[in-house]
Amino acid sequence: MRRRALLAALPLPLIAACATQPGPVPVRVVFFADDSIALDEAAMAVVQNAATAARAGTGVVRVRGFSAPDPGLAPTVALSRARAERVAAELQRLGVPQNRIVVEGRGAERFESAPVESRRVEIRV
Repeated sequence: MRRRALLAALPLPLIAACATQPGPVPVRVVFFADDSIALDEAAMAVVQNAATAARAGTGVVRVRGFSAPDPGLAPTVALSRARAERVAAELQRLGVPQNRIVVEGRGAERFESAPVESRRVEIRV
């Protein structure tokens, strides 16, 4: 009987070590309509989820905005920044301290399969 208890306890340090290893930071993604910074119901659900995770932690919350490729670079950077700022403002309204939020407008990014992929904000908590 003692052997069973001893053998059962052996994997516990390995499991605990796995649980404490740093892993990839989950990315929450909010999508936008073309030329818009409005948050729809689905986007609000993503932001609320990110705010809940951020309030539970103490680290930096990175908010990166993107926009669809456009011949004029400056407007796309401004739009991507405005999207990121809109999401950051909502995170703040939901209780995430402003001093923990880093906002960045990345500008245009090509999409793989659908244009909406470029019209997004990524939230990394």
